[in-house]
Amino acid sequence: MAGDPKRWQIGLVGYGEVGRILAEDLRQQDIRVAAYDIKLGGEQGAALREHAARFGVALAASHAELAATSDFIISAVTASQAVPVAKACAAAINQGTWFLDFNSASPGAKQRAAALIDGAAGRYVEGAVMTSVPPYRIKVPLLLGGPGAKELEPLLNAIGFAAKVASDKLGVSSAVKMCRSIMIKGLEAMVIESFTTARAYGVEDAVVASLTETFPSINWEKQGAYFFQRVIEHGRRRAEEVREVAETVREAGLTPWSAQGTAERQAWVADLADEGLFGTRGTKEFARSADWRTEADRILAKIKR
Repeated sequence: MAGDPKRWQIGLVGYGEVGRILAEDLRQQDIRVAAYDIKLGGEQGAALREHAARFGVALAASHAELAATSDFIISAVTASQAVPVAKACAAAINQGTWFLDFNSASPGAKQRAAALIDGAAGRYVEGAVMTSVPPYRIKVPLLLGGPGAKELEPLLNAIGFAAKVASDKLGVSSAVKMCRSIMIKGLEAMVIESFTTARAYGVEDAVVASLTETFPSINWEKQGAYFFQRVIEHGRRRAEEVREVAETVREAGLTPWSAQGTAERQAWVADLADEGLFGTRGTKEFARSADWRTEADRILAKIKR
């Protein structure tokens, strides 16, 4: 494997929003990038292939093909696929190849994935993405964990990442991420439930005013609109992540009442979005209402029907 990270062949498993952002930022540095995504053969395949062609990203035909030709692999898929992807890549990974698990999975899932990669002579490092990727892009705050984290950190930062070692023990980074998500994803779900219910009773202005008085540093109108937008657009992925959050809570010995409810609310909004309630997915107008009341009214109209 090449010692200089700028000379690596980087393989991205998952060519969704996060994968494409990383690909763009890496290609701007003339770093070689290849990608594989199971959606390449589906309805979204044409758009993904067009993006890859535009940015000079090679497309692999399988996990194994990508793993066999990569010096460094980044797994950026949905939470439920973290372990299956590690298993698929382990079958062809080269000795000493770094494998960065970017996924929002529980500490237990990260440890299972690590056993697969390390057992195949790869080098597994867990990564916990600590906030939304789009505003920060490749510079999104990233916590690393595992025995190889300290060695990988400077290599990642040399190619534009903002990585920081949290622990040499697997599961610590993901525990930080998961516990944070109990609050952040839970707050998203609570705002949608609270604001939509308040709108149904005609008391939304009073509720927002009361929240502003209690938490004056938060612009609840703006934050409410942002939460609606993000859950409408990414509720399916968020629901999967929060199910991993719930598993993290279970692994600690607690019953995840809050996390379970958050996952259900996120998935419920995702179902409505898939039905077209908020407009056509993929258009500029989709999930972009500046006033959360627009989306709350759509939800309430659907319920009444």
